[in-house]
Amino acid sequence: MRTLLLRAAMLASVSLAFTSIAAAEIHLVDAGEGAAERLTEALILAQPGDTVRIGAGRFELTEGLSLDVDDVTVAGAGPDQTILSFKGQTGSGEGLLVTSDRVVLQDFAVEDSKGDGVKSKGSDQITFRNLRVEWTNGPNEKNGAYGVYPVSSKNVLIDGVTVRGAADAGIYVGQSEYIVVRNSRAEYNVAGIEIENSFKADVYNNVATHNTGGILIFDLPNLPVQGGHDIRVFDNQVVDNDTPNFAPKGNIVAIVPKGMGIMVMANRNVHVFNNTLSGNATAHVLIAAYPNDYDDDAYMFVPRGVYVHGNTYGDGGNAPDGEVGKTISDVSGTPVPDIVWDGVTTIPEYFSWTSAENQIYVDEAEGTTFVNLKMISQLLLPWGWWPDTDISGYKGSLPEPSPVKLPQDGGA
Repeated sequence: MRTLLLRAAMLASVSLAFTSIAAAEIHLVDAGEGAAERLTEALILAQPGDTVRIGAGRFELTEGLSLDVDDVTVAGAGPDQTILSFKGQTGSGEGLLVTSDRVVLQDFAVEDSKGDGVKSKGSDQITFRNLRVEWTNGPNEKNGAYGVYPVSSKNVLIDGVTVRGAADAGIYVGQSEYIVVRNSRAEYNVAGIEIENSFKADVYNNVATHNTGGILIFDLPNLPVQGGHDIRVFDNQVVDNDTPNFAPKGNIVAIVPKGMGIMVMANRNVHVFNNTLSGNATAHVLIAAYPNDYDDDAYMFVPRGVYVHGNTYGDGGNAPDGEVGKTISDVSGTPVPDIVWDGVTTIPEYFSWTSAENQIYVDEAEGTTFVNLKMISQLLLPWGWWPDTDISGYKGSLPEPSPVKLPQDGGA
């Protein structure tokens, strides 16, 4: 009897699973009259396991879209075929906001949203694949801040995304963990790709070009999540970042000078390797402390454990821009060296150099130029009075973080 009951339970479980699969629906939304209302309705009515399939064409939307249902795929016919235009948006919110788990967004474009392009908040296993987010009027401070914008999320996959014209960061991941950004293109944004106050990120096989700054790895004070760490930036093309900074005043990225390649600020255990950097007129790589005043006892404002190695450097540093560029070039001269460390340390490190895991390491090919500016910041004494250009003094290495594996990408 017990065996029969067990078999019955197993059959019931299998039957329930098949019923659940069979119940999944495809909500097809074609362009044409009433398309905006039909698309909004499809996202509201979607159930776990469903697909909202958006047909080819241009969808003129005056209100932002949202999805709060788990296990839903939203798919278009391709980023140049399915275009969600928010040029007539009446509010200032996102184009599309996702607040649910195990969501896939793929194969469509979002244009001219008043706020951020595509945002997820508090999501687990969120995938952005083969998307285009663009402000079609080009760089403008009135554009939305972020193109693709997962925040407070976990298991984030950004793959094959293109973003143009964001007034803050084209691809931005903030206060999140377990992140992969790959095979994407960011151009004509203030920051091309930015990882901020986040843990465990792999950024690779991307192109960051014609932004103000190519790739930024930041940690900022006064945020719920702090202490960003374990970031790998590798196999990227970071070239010709030459767009004047158009961020609204007061934004932290407003400090980024035109012509910045890769910038690491106040983060820990960051590995920058096998990238190609060329045509970045302020500096190819900058390692820096947070430069502003702050009131946050939990915040550590200096970078720790940064390892830069195996990169390829072309022309750069020939026209340092803005206050940051002038500060660097006043000490280093022009052209600015390929790799710049501001040299800011905390008071204990002035008297006794940091432990091995917190040091700055540079291991590059012969001919690569480097400077430690040994600057003063946060009213601290400098630990030296002259810049150090001897790259050999920074040889060494750090254990590389493990590759990030995501459940939706075949990982554990």
